[in-house]
Amino acid sequence: MIRRPRGHELRKIRALEARAGRLFADLGMDAVADDRPPGVPELREDLRRGLIWVATDDHDALVGYVRTGWIDNAPHLEQVTVDPAFGRRGHGRALVARAEQWGRATGAGRMTLTTFRDVPWNAPYYRRLGWRELSSDAMGPELRAVRAAEAARGLDRWPRTAMVKDL
Repeated sequence: MIRRPRGHELRKIRALEARAGRLFADLGMDAVADDRPPGVPELREDLRRGLIWVATDDHDALVGYVRTGWIDNAPHLEQVTVDPAFGRRGHGRALVARAEQWGRATGAGRMTLTTFRDVPWNAPYYRRLGWRELSSDAMGPELRAVRAAEAARGLDRWPRTAMVKDL
């Protein structure tokens, strides 16, 4: 099931993010694996603004989450994370679909994201869901700034890309 998180689950989201991040260590991407998850105040603000949802199992236990936001006056997929213990069961697909549904409800014509180009559960996965790469000249100024900030954080050691999906 996809629903809004409850306040007490915000700390669980952080722990889930840390567990999922360890998958990057298996690819030699330790800096990504060690990246700090968003803080509870940031998650609480996302909840207040209606920008975050969680996926739960049959017992209503948290198994994943999605965060959205706004970039260049368009919906933006900030983060999709599924607990590795619950991977490959459609939770990520359901979370992305929920974010896209939110994006369509805003009346926007498209939604963007940034991701790693070659990590199997990143750009290749989004391509299977109908997203396409966005050239840098097609990016708005805020998305270009996001990409520059990612590069400044050292994330471009591994190829990254911006993607877009028509809603």
